[in-house]
Amino acid sequence: MRILFVHPNYSAGAADIAGNWSPAWVTYLAGYLKQGGYTDYHFVDGLVDNLDEEQLRVAIRDAKADIVATTAMTPMIYTAQRLLQIAKEECPNAITVLGGIHPTFMYQQVFGEAPWIDVIVRGEGEAVTLNLVRAIDEGRWPAEREKIKGIAYLNEEQQVVATPVEPSIKDVDSIWPDWSILDWKKYIYIPLGVPVATPNMARGCPFTCSFCSQWKFWRDYRVRDPKKMVDEIEELVKVHGVGFFILADEEPQINKAKFVEFCQELIDRDLGIHWGINTRVTDVMRDEDLLPFYRKAGLVHVSLGTEAAAQLNLDRFVKETTIEQNKRAVQLLQENGIVTEAQFIVGLENETRETLEETYQMVMDWGADMANWSMYTPWPFSDMFTEMGDRVEVFDYSKYNFVQPIMKPDSIDRAELLDGVMANYRRFYMKRMLFQYPWVKDPFRRKYLIGCIKAFFKSAYERKFYQLGKQNYWGPMFKKLIKFDYDKSKSKIVEPDHNAWKQAPAAKRPALGTSQAVPMACGGGNQQMDDFEIGGEASPKCQPGGCGGGIKPASSSATVAMPELQTSKQREAVAEEA
Repeated sequence: MRILFVHPNYSAGAADIAGNWSPAWVTYLAGYLKQGGYTDYHFVDGLVDNLDEEQLRVAIRDAKADIVATTAMTPMIYTAQRLLQIAKEECPNAITVLGGIHPTFMYQQVFGEAPWIDVIVRGEGEAVTLNLVRAIDEGRWPAEREKIKGIAYLNEEQQVVATPVEPSIKDVDSIWPDWSILDWKKYIYIPLGVPVATPNMARGCPFTCSFCSQWKFWRDYRVRDPKKMVDEIEELVKVHGVGFFILADEEPQINKAKFVEFCQELIDRDLGIHWGINTRVTDVMRDEDLLPFYRKAGLVHVSLGTEAAAQLNLDRFVKETTIEQNKRAVQLLQENGIVTEAQFIVGLENETRETLEETYQMVMDWGADMANWSMYTPWPFSDMFTEMGDRVEVFDYSKYNFVQPIMKPDSIDRAELLDGVMANYRRFYMKRMLFQYPWVKDPFRRKYLIGCIKAFFKSAYERKFYQLGKQNYWGPMFKKLIKFDYDKSKSKIVEPDHNAWKQAPAAKRPALGTSQAVPMACGGGNQQMDDFEIGGEASPKCQPGGCGGGIKPASSSATVAMPELQTSKQREAVAEEA
């Protein structure tokens, strides 16, 4: 039973300008299959190897696989569908498999567009994929496919069938990735010039951001044993030469006790590795006294889900934070020698040139080392998509990439929006390059920041940053020449049943447009998830119901346009399972 995993060749010119991110989805799937007795698997990275369709065709043909599997977040869905069409053309008898967050929710539409796909894996992929492979290997496919939980397929009458959900894997420590499936010389983090990994310490998120879907995808929150997590990090360092990692968790500090134990284990083993996270500003403030400890453990980069310059939009995103808290979190990280990145979501219908200017002035006032402006992207499977209603006019999924404006603001056009964002980037990083980065006293911090700006300018020179080459943007004098090239033939999105997978709490958010002087955390309490240990398990002191860290790109969603850390939406691409 030979299995070929392929990563689609799709790039938005955002997070990947910092280097080539290791695709963790394939390592966790391969590792789980290996534990189940299947070891004849292979991986082709269409993105990193920049394979065109002919090269992809040759790679698939040469593999002679029984199963060809890939993954897709929303902007790469067309590329993934085409990939599996090529696979079916080259290997007609192979079973074509698609997984990831987009097909998990949008499987009806996917089958309507790509009937050559044999099966869609919905949700957490390891157990479902293993059961699927066993059924195929034992000759029970397709006769007994309805008995496999967590899949969708077209039956003989070409009707879409979705089987009951496969229970989530409660013991996440039982999932041990096979990182050896990757060619590590390809996955280099440009700022430091070392291989970079994207492991998961936890799955899911207890928060329910209105623009996010990751909490729906994973369904429940589970965290690993910190010692076993560091075992994995140690393998990455000593076996594969990894020198930097990013925790792909939605919000690593949710379980404070586990996070502290994880950091202590890193200190004790002295692996000499640096790392970064996305997190909430309120967790930074909660752990103010622990920040020197986190830095000692190797934490050097924190990306904050600051999201908006206006409290109105913070409330709308259900961030449960304030502008003042954002500023304080940045200051605390700066004081402890940790590189800080502020993330903003722009491009809602109330965006103006003035609000874009406000974000620039605000991040300069905060003093953040880096800043990221991402276009609001309305995931069709998020709650906020429903709230946006007819304001969503673009249904070309390939543009749902956090760098192209999907929404049209009321007061400015899309070209003006893009130009305003680019103006913010130019001013911010030019000032940082000239007046901050070269003069940082700490040698490592200086090296890191200069490495980031090199990656940024490399991408800008190659016209890959923010897909500026494709959008034909050359500066403010050329706004009228911008080409967004939306495929207007795409029909209006048929929304999935939001309640068929997982529902948010009934009272998860205040009415839009309301604001409180002191936002409540964890679904109404005034404290974060300051966990304590009971019988070896962490128990939250309050029931979460608000928003997690990052810009949840992903969902799980918005991207970075500097060599900053991935945002939540981008982490979807890391966390999705094929």
